[in-house]
Amino acid sequence: MDAILNVWKPIGWTSFDVVNKIKGFVRPAKVGHAGTLDPFAEGVLVICIGKMTKKVESLMDHEKEYIATIQLGSETDTLDTEGKVIKVAKITPLSIEKIIDILNTFLGESNQIPPMYSALKVNGKRLYKLAREGKVIERQPRKITISEIELLESNKDSLKIRVKCGRGTYIRVLASDIANTMNTVGFLKSLVRTQVGEFKQEDSMSVKNVVEWLSATA
Repeated sequence: MDAILNVWKPIGWTSFDVVNKIKGFVRPAKVGHAGTLDPFAEGVLVICIGKMTKKVESLMDHEKEYIATIQLGSETDTLDTEGKVIKVAKITPLSIEKIIDILNTFLGESNQIPPMYSALKVNGKRLYKLAREGKVIERQPRKITISEIELLESNKDSLKIRVKCGRGTYIRVLASDIANTMNTVGFLKSLVRTQVGEFKQEDSMSVKNVVEWLSATA
């Protein structure tokens, strides 16, 4: 089988869980995905099967859209819900206009330092493995591009935003950087990937439906 599937990754699954689930129905064909989603996140995961796995790299270059909720006033070591709180800070009330101004400063090209809890390799070792050993090493900043950023909701201790960004953007780091610019700290409370290039949320299939479809075509 050769195919590209728009799959909705559920919360609690790793991207590789989805790949492995599909592998069981298409062996010996190869299966790959075009862009990791963390277990706590949900959303569009583009799955490539068979000869289509050759398109993984080009698909990863596609712009992505996310809906993110930022928890303000505390920071975790992983910058998301899976870590432990390592810092708390007072939240300074800001007007909607001021928050929008702050968000707009993140538009365009900028340099972003990858988080320690990431799958990037340094000297052949995954950063998250080093982080679990309590090690923090210097990471080189990487160029990212944010083409759209919109405030969807503002609460006393949280923000909900919509972001369109290029390859290599860590929304966890963006959430933390936004909080810091607001003179507080923060972490990513929830994340939904709504689009990868032309692959949209409304056209995605649940893992269950994909499995049923694969079973029917086997």
